[in-house]
Amino acid sequence: MGLPGHRRTSSHKRRRASHFALDKSVPGVCDKCKQPVQQHHACKNCGFYRGRAVVDKTRDTVRLAKRIASKRPVAAKAAPKAEKAEKAAKPAKASKVAKADDHEDHTGHDHA
Repeated sequence: MGLPGHRRTSSHKRRRASHFALDKSVPGVCDKCKQPVQQHHACKNCGFYRGRAVVDKTRDTVRLAKRIASKRPVAAKAAPKAEKAEKAAKPAKASKVAKADDHEDHTGHDHA
């Protein structure tokens, strides 16, 4: 089995790693809506790529409207749950003063 012949110095590692840096991406411009677009990707705003519609944005808007409509009744249902939680709240615990009084009555130990 092969083994490394020599220790790889830190300077050698750094010189080798100097080419690992990523370049900044330069966004393009959508031909249809003039919004910034990542190169070789469909436009997130209109769904067009190279002059053709490749993503059906009308479907996305319908799904978004359904999602918003389904979340509204959930907020209305939350109010009765909060009322039930208030009714089922446990009574407050005894105060520390009352607990201290209980220790004075206890005769099992020789504490002062």
